[in-house]
Formats: sequence, C-alpha cells, structure tokens
Amino acid sequence: MDQQAHPTRTTLPGIGTRYDLTTEGGKHVSVVVHTDGRRFLGFHDPEDDDNCRDSVPLHPGEAAALSQLLLPSPTDALPTAIEIDLVTEQIQITARSPYAGRTLGDTQARSRTGASIVAVLRRTGATPSPTPDFRFATGDTLVVVGTREGVDAVSNLITAG
Repeated sequence: MDQQAHPTRTTLPGIGTRYDLTTEGGKHVSVVVHTDGRRFLGFHDPEDDDNCRDSVPLHPGEAAALSQLLLPSPTDALPTAIEIDLVTEQIQITARSPYAGRTLGDTQARSRTGASIVAVLRRTGATPSPTPDFRFATGDTLVVVGTREGVDAVSNLITAG
C-alpha cells in the first residue's frame, strides 16, 4: 500500500505560504500560495534545495484542474474506453426482400450474423426491441447494431435472403 505523503508548510511573510513535498524519487516540488490567491508550482534544483529552478504560475481554475488530475480516483484503474467496434445502421425492407411480410424470428439474424435488430421504424411509429413474432412490412426500416461484418451480413440477409 502506498504511504501517505506529508508536505511541509512554511509561512512566507508578506508573500503567503509555501508547501513543500519531497517525492519518493528525491525530487523537491513546492506550491507557493500568495496572499492574493495566486499559486505557483515550483521545481527545485537537486543540488541546492533552496534554489527554485523553474516555476509555473497557475490561475485559480488551472490550480483546481491540476489538483483534480493529481487526485487518485478509484476509477483510474478502469479502462476509459471499451475497445469494441460497434456500428449502427438502418436497413430498409423493400418489396424485393424475402422477409417482407415475415417475422423477425424467421430471419434468425442474431444467431446467423451476431448483429441485433434493436428497433423497427415504421411510418406509424417505432418499435424498440422487437420480439421474434414481430412481422416486417414493406417500407420498414430496421435499426441494426453489431460489428461491421455482422451488420453487413444482416443487410445481405434482409436484401437477398
């Protein structure tokens, strides 16, 4: 388990307060908070701890944003993006489709392609999550979700059978 770091605090008369932290790797970092609210992030010379080698002035919003970035979060270990290449496409039921007038279950789309028909759009409204007994009509638009290959396979299935 990580040990808690303990920064030191030094009052700087006429300036504000300096907070110093020496990292586990031996680096010395400080934050100077001026009495007017300005903040500076300081980086010290490893050979002379009293010599501030460089500093970065931070506006209040920048200081707040930086503090949020530095706070550990329980979700940090979770992936930020799921690497799944899903696409959504709309496929029309035409008069030539072998499934015009037939049910969703007749297509066996999910088991044959791995893609799902998640909704059917009709002039009169939308049917989300259609059941296997849902009957397609010419002019219906199927909303299909899956991999590019799966969606293409549903398109071929609906148009050619």
